Amino acid sequence: MAKALAERRGTGRGRATRRPAEGDEAAADPPGHVNEVRLVGRLAVEPVQKDLPSGDPLVSFRLVVERDARSRRSAANGGSSRSPTVDTLDCSAWRRDVQRTMARVEAGEVLEVTGALRRRFWRTGSGAAGRSEVEVLRVRRLG
Repeated sequence: MAKALAERRGTGRGRATRRPAEGDEAAADPPGHVNEVRLVGRLAVEPVQKDLPSGDPLVSFRLVVERDARSRRSAANGGSSRSPTVDTLDCSAWRRDVQRTMARVEAGEVLEVTGALRRRFWRTGSGAAGRSEVEVLRVRRLG
């Protein structure tokens, strides 16, 4: 069965696969995976610093980001009244330089954060828990 699927896809034995044309560098290299996040939004509440059992400090905060204009227009022009016009996103800062910056910001300030989307898991008294968050690598105050 797997062999039949591979042959249909052109990857089985005895089947020629597409070779990149000369000068076709994009076809020669397989596409890379990218996990980059850039957000601009308002800080919802003051950041919270906590020390983990490992002794590592972690600063957590929430960023409120408005959705694009098309989504807002859709909600205003007869779209579902339940359609959100903002997203509230959990962010975490492990880097010391980001933690220092976050110690000086106040709720309501506009920030630009860049980083990566992460899925964290941990154990609780009732079992495993997890959540998705933006791991912030850089932060910039915009106002």
